[in-house]
Amino acid sequence: MRKKALIITYYWPPAGGPGVQRWLKFAKYLPDYNIDPIIYCPKDPNYPIIDSSLVSEVSETLTIVRQPIKEPYRFANYVSNKRSQRISSGIIPKQKKQSLLEKLMLYIRGNFFIPDARKYWIKPSVRFLAEYIQNEQIDTIITTGPPHSLHLIGLQLKQKLGVNWLADFRDPWTTIGYHKKLKLTKSSRRKHEKLELEVLTNADQLIVTSQNTKKEFSIKTEQPISVITNGYDKNPLFDFKKDSKFTLSHIGSLLSDRNPKLLWESLRELIDEFPDFEKQVQLQLIGVVSAEVMESIDSFGLTKYSKDFGYINHDEALKAQLQTQVLLLIEIDSEETKAIIPGKLFEYMVTNTPILAMGPEASDVETIIKSTNTGTYFSYLEKACLKSQILLYFEAYKTNTLTTHPIGLQQYSRKALTKTLAELI
Repeated sequence: MRKKALIITYYWPPAGGPGVQRWLKFAKYLPDYNIDPIIYCPKDPNYPIIDSSLVSEVSETLTIVRQPIKEPYRFANYVSNKRSQRISSGIIPKQKKQSLLEKLMLYIRGNFFIPDARKYWIKPSVRFLAEYIQNEQIDTIITTGPPHSLHLIGLQLKQKLGVNWLADFRDPWTTIGYHKKLKLTKSSRRKHEKLELEVLTNADQLIVTSQNTKKEFSIKTEQPISVITNGYDKNPLFDFKKDSKFTLSHIGSLLSDRNPKLLWESLRELIDEFPDFEKQVQLQLIGVVSAEVMESIDSFGLTKYSKDFGYINHDEALKAQLQTQVLLLIEIDSEETKAIIPGKLFEYMVTNTPILAMGPEASDVETIIKSTNTGTYFSYLEKACLKSQILLYFEAYKTNTLTTHPIGLQQYSRKALTKTLAELI
């Protein structure tokens, strides 16, 4: 017997970025497991990144329900379009470089829009969906955040209808790194914690993307928690050649704090020490990059060896992953980011291109890379080892032997992950 699952999500094509990929792929494969997904998403949202290429991946038979949304970012755009777009896309300047207007916008965002700037979609959504769920005889609802305000839609529907509710956390809530930058008052912080606890204790099933998040939530609730990571899908067939240069490519956002000066310093020293390295190396940045990161790269004299492509669509990003010689994966060096697993990691792993990753010790990313034999991982204290590894990759590049020999990747395929989700539903 087939079931219906209502998926309440903010990000949906033509939205770009990693937030849209997870449920776009789940919706693709759920029908294979006798579950018909119904997507509920906003009409005319203010997405910070647009990727129209993803629209072609949406099945024509998929039911999509859209409802209007009021977003304060639209008002903020009238005040300062550039600054509001930067903040809404996650690029938050460091404290000392914030203008008075940016400080004010962050304070308002943190203390007046709890849990986030999409809070005004909660009431109209609950009002509409309470009737829709009953009329369509929907068995299960799934909320996915961030934005975590969508979990409050699930909470209220659970309280009204007693419907089976799965809350999917793509990222943590109160422990996510940017919360520290939102200039939260004590009362605002307590309100976030209260709302988070209500969701964690009332959802029938919690889904998280990392073991570290599961550990964190297990302390706060006795509700069942399952880890379903992001994953990889079948790549489109591309005609491609490996870059002729020794390219190291970072694909995705490089926020102000995601600035691996140790890597820039290592590349600078290798350029100075090895003439053939200097002739062949090229750093490629594909995605949104903060001004602070670009300034840092310039301060190490790497600008002439760098290319900044900006944001490109998903298909182009997949092709770039195949063409490059080394894939960079950079995470902020903090306790909070141990639980963050960028979605691109799984796409990286199936390219047979070595991953060079940097982040905090004992992170989920480190565990996955080492267990799948898809690259190397370094903390921010391992400069000598980092330099040596880059040199090893360079020597393999020169002999045309730079590749990986992955193990155990099938568990991260989108179809295998969807099977796990279907069993929970």
